[in-house]
Amino acid sequence: MRTLGNSDLQLTSIGFGAWAIGGGNWKFAWGAQDDNESIAAIRRALDLGINWIDTAAVYGLGHSEEIVAKAVKGSAPRPYIFTKCSRRWGPDGSISSILKPGSLEQELDDSLRRLGVETIDLYQIHWPAPEDDIEAAVEALSHFREQGKIRWIGVSNFNIEQMKRAQMIAPITSLQPPYSMLRRAVESAILPYAHQNGIGVINYSPMLSGMLTGKMTAERVAAMPANDWRRNNVEFNEPRLSRNLRLVELLREIGSGHGVTPGVIAVAWTLHNPAITAAIVGGRSAKQVEELASALDLRLGEEEFQKINAFLVAEDA
Repeated sequence: MRTLGNSDLQLTSIGFGAWAIGGGNWKFAWGAQDDNESIAAIRRALDLGINWIDTAAVYGLGHSEEIVAKAVKGSAPRPYIFTKCSRRWGPDGSISSILKPGSLEQELDDSLRRLGVETIDLYQIHWPAPEDDIEAAVEALSHFREQGKIRWIGVSNFNIEQMKRAQMIAPITSLQPPYSMLRRAVESAILPYAHQNGIGVINYSPMLSGMLTGKMTAERVAAMPANDWRRNNVEFNEPRLSRNLRLVELLREIGSGHGVTPGVIAVAWTLHNPAITAAIVGGRSAKQVEELASALDLRLGEEEFQKINAFLVAEDA
């Protein structure tokens, strides 16, 4: 168990990421998703010892939160539930970012209703936009905490200056940035800042949205449905696609020595960074969850870690 920042939350080293289970009918969907499989995936994660779930109001335009509620109903002990605010949607499905206190209050009440809880364990500002409203938003979250509607305040996709502005208003428990061996921008300054200032970090997309799982091939990418947002992601298109698939073969080689998949090695690589408290790992079926559950315990040796880094440096040269 790892303590998240300044909180009393004791997290397993990976948590269940509920982005993909939002379904296929919204802008950032992963394609169609069967709700029964989503529920089975979450319940299997809990059975295997994972004790926290990360979702967001915007995932599936509220649908992900509803599925999380169905999956955890009656579970004992109940997992920690983290969700996010600031991304609102209109009747046509268009998504905008709003940080006005009144909007955040409505969002929170809607999330509490969909999740079927009285208090959200970690409530995170999804994106720092509009940037001028950061202070007002953090002040609103501080008020929600005083009301008992949320336990801890987190931020997602914030840079250092934005975190400093937030901290002037209220302590922030955690940062949620994108971080994987294919997305390393936060390594140089943001992760060290969080580590030095006692801010917990739960990174998202440690397998870069499925690219590093070991299941992706050029043929599978070409066959992705039109409503899968990854079709337009640079990492799923040439020339990066071929390079990434070569990386996966290295992860497969290292994973074979541990009896695990490339995806588990990708997650373990992020957990090697001392600033990372825990990683968000998505799953769309119970089988996927079982394949990745080894990431709860696996830690890379220094030689393995450096072998991966040497590949990344050589390929980027």
